[in-house]
Amino acid sequence: MENRLKKIADKYNVAVPRYTSYPTMPYWESNTFNPASWKESVKFSFNESNDASGISLYIHLPFCENLCTYCGCNTRITKNHRVEEPYIAAVLKEWQLYRKIFEETPVIREIHLGGGTPTFFSVHNLHKLIDGLLKDVHIHENADFSFEAHPANTTVDHLQTLFDLGFRRLSLGIQDFDPQVQLMINRRQSFEQAQTVTLQARRIGYTSINYDLIYGLPQQTIAGLRKTMSITAELKPDRIAFYSYAHVPWIKPGQRKFTEDDLPDPELKGRLQETGRDLLMSYGYQEIGMDHFSLPGDELFLAEKQGTLHRNFMGYTPQHTQLLIGLGVSAIGDSWYGFAQNVKTVEEYLELIRSGDLPVVKGHRLSETDQSIRRQILNIMCSGYISWKQFHGANEEFSKVLTRLHPLAKDGLVILDACGLTVTPLGKRFLRNICMCFDALLWADKPSTRLFSMAI
Repeated sequence: MENRLKKIADKYNVAVPRYTSYPTMPYWESNTFNPASWKESVKFSFNESNDASGISLYIHLPFCENLCTYCGCNTRITKNHRVEEPYIAAVLKEWQLYRKIFEETPVIREIHLGGGTPTFFSVHNLHKLIDGLLKDVHIHENADFSFEAHPANTTVDHLQTLFDLGFRRLSLGIQDFDPQVQLMINRRQSFEQAQTVTLQARRIGYTSINYDLIYGLPQQTIAGLRKTMSITAELKPDRIAFYSYAHVPWIKPGQRKFTEDDLPDPELKGRLQETGRDLLMSYGYQEIGMDHFSLPGDELFLAEKQGTLHRNFMGYTPQHTQLLIGLGVSAIGDSWYGFAQNVKTVEEYLELIRSGDLPVVKGHRLSETDQSIRRQILNIMCSGYISWKQFHGANEEFSKVLTRLHPLAKDGLVILDACGLTVTPLGKRFLRNICMCFDALLWADKPSTRLFSMAI
């Protein structure tokens, strides 16, 4: 089995999108992007879904005191905390611009604070941010508020203040506990710091704690990963996101702090993935969707069993809201009918907000075909199954998709029958490859240069 798995991994370890959206971002428009069209789709989606399911908010807080060289996020490195107040004021003003589009009171179902490092911000300023967002809104009875945090700078005051404001989920960026790996990626936090934050959060009453762990980092070894997994299991976070390091130095220059010679070769990276998966499952974690693992009592596990698991730009979530509003620099919004991304520099963002304009600069309005393909990809990512009844494309396109899928079926990644497609346990490792078979835009216009990270 091990030799067969290696051959399959070698075959499917190609550059492939992560499918956090469909169409994927390289196929969005910038020069021809129409902000008015985005506003129209937001208003339509709000009217259609707010009363029934509420809306989600993602707030991007980009500041970090130090650059983590592995990071692919949009960040601003500074030790100057005077940036906090003007940035929060701008985010709250952007929120008011959306409130004018809604014209009615929003029902808030999800809030996620991402970064950057949300705990870069003071307790006082985080309180001001959340108070401003929640002023004169309705909070859904099943509201789910979460935030990302760095174990080295998250205080008990951060935890208590956000808990008092309604937050119940916490995600800690661990990546790896190996000191040599931490040195290479400039990400230093000790086991003791992670333990302290985890135990404090549980004492306060947080109901779900996630750890982010990455395989494929520079200088990472099997022995080091085993130790990271072992001490992680001691703290037993409710969820673990265990995903591949994406080496894209042409997009993120900070990754040039090390070279490809420092990275595990494809064979070792595959072994790291398999070792991590096997260890997590031996500790009682269940594989959920792509790259996610949870304990059986966690909401993600229950959502997958109940068929309510959903995936958006914030990751996997146990509930679905049709409208996601992204606030802050580089944040992405999703109305289901369209996507829009904000400008990527703090200076541009602040200037546009001062002028009273939505800071969106890039996006895509989905056609009916886009929406159909998006549903298929979401179902593969969340349930591992699609019915052919969901395929609304032309017979010619359906034939092309089946032709692309047949080699994957032969290799045991999917089962194809008269009713639909089922992802096999082996295929869960290659969900991105399976989804790519449906990606009509990519197959019609293949990129001439490498745009995506490798599948493994």
